[in-house]
Amino acid sequence: MVATVSVVLDHTTAAALHDPKDTFKEAVAAFYVQASGGLGDLSAPVLSLTAGDAERPGLLGYIKGLRFIRIEAFDTDAAVTATELLRFGHSWSTGHAIHAARPSAAHPAGRFLLTLTPKVYAGTASKPSTPASSRRIR
Repeated sequence: MVATVSVVLDHTTAAALHDPKDTFKEAVAAFYVQASGGLGDLSAPVLSLTAGDAERPGLLGYIKGLRFIRIEAFDTDAAVTATELLRFGHSWSTGHAIHAARPSAAHPAGRFLLTLTPKVYAGTASKPSTPASSRRIR
């Protein structure tokens, strides 16, 4: 039996998937292909995508249209986490991604946070990973 792993895409990896010229597009797309084959699940926090869309118009709509990426809602629990993280200098986009990756009732062990900027997530109790360091869902 193959174990599946849950992965959260932040705004940087979502943008890489969206941009045909991005050097990390292929690596991020590999996660999508594996999720489409049932080897894991991908999600993307809507607030992270919204912040990313401000820099790369069309990002949110593009990710929303992908069948095997679930968009995470920005609910009250996410707002509480994001507000706490804002006080420590994190952005809205990273705050929602951190919240989505942390342990929860649905994901007691937490989820891997796929990012191109892992240093931004240092000390946040999330498990950041880059596409280059982990080419497939494990």
